[in-house]
Amino acid sequence: MALRKKTGATEAREKLFDRVFKPQEMLLPNGHSVMRPRSRLPLIWGVILIAIAWALWFTGFDVSILIERGYQFGVILKRVFTPDMSYLDKVWSPLFDTIKMSVIGSVLGSTLALPFAVLASTNINKSRGVVAVLRVVLNIVRTLPTLVIASIFALIFGLGTFAGTVAITVFTFGIVAKMLYESIETIDMGPFEAMESLGANKFRAFWSACFPQILPTYLSQCLYSFEINVRAAAILGYVGAGGLGILINERIGWRDYESLGTVLLTLFVVVLIIENLSQYLRSKLS
Repeated sequence: MALRKKTGATEAREKLFDRVFKPQEMLLPNGHSVMRPRSRLPLIWGVILIAIAWALWFTGFDVSILIERGYQFGVILKRVFTPDMSYLDKVWSPLFDTIKMSVIGSVLGSTLALPFAVLASTNINKSRGVVAVLRVVLNIVRTLPTLVIASIFALIFGLGTFAGTVAITVFTFGIVAKMLYESIETIDMGPFEAMESLGANKFRAFWSACFPQILPTYLSQCLYSFEINVRAAAILGYVGAGGLGILINERIGWRDYESLGTVLLTLFVVVLIIENLSQYLRSKLS
């Protein structure tokens, strides 16, 4: 019945299109003529072009400004790619703050995520109400961007690396918990059920039968979150949460693009080293 309704609606749309755009008569080689429906491609392109024109008008996009001022992008890039290495001495301390925030936040967030992920797994926790509440909480945590979280904690705890560390902890908690409970729901539950039938409680059964199965995946997810956190921590200084973001914001404000290039170059090297090390460790875990 549903298929018939869908087919009927499709036929109605086709008839409407044919009434607006009359089919074209085409003469065949044998002398007979057939009615060929008009192509819908021009209509589709027309709708797309109208949507683009409306978006350009609504956002105030001005191509003339892009043409007139576009060369500035190359000028700024040229200055950024000629870093002032004398500024390097001022980079080390914020850089270490960024790394420390990432390490501590990743460890705390990943540790807190483990019990919540277990309770949010439908194959471990049979209480649908508890699972639903926990998943809503995790969805809310993941929805908030790191900068927004850092702004909130900067107002609560004051400016500095502590607010940034707490923000990274919350962000890591949401990401790792989400990925981990999805991994837990794919494991083999046979050993877990066997231990429960022998009288073991849920914690003992999970720790002995399930945790060894998810441990490599869990560690891999923790390392992946650490990679993300190093980059995220570098911009938390924009909201007063410490780290390299303070220098980046300051150098951009002063139009000191050579020193900005030094900060970005240092960050690039550190992120590259951490990502390669993390990928090597995750390949060993897998």
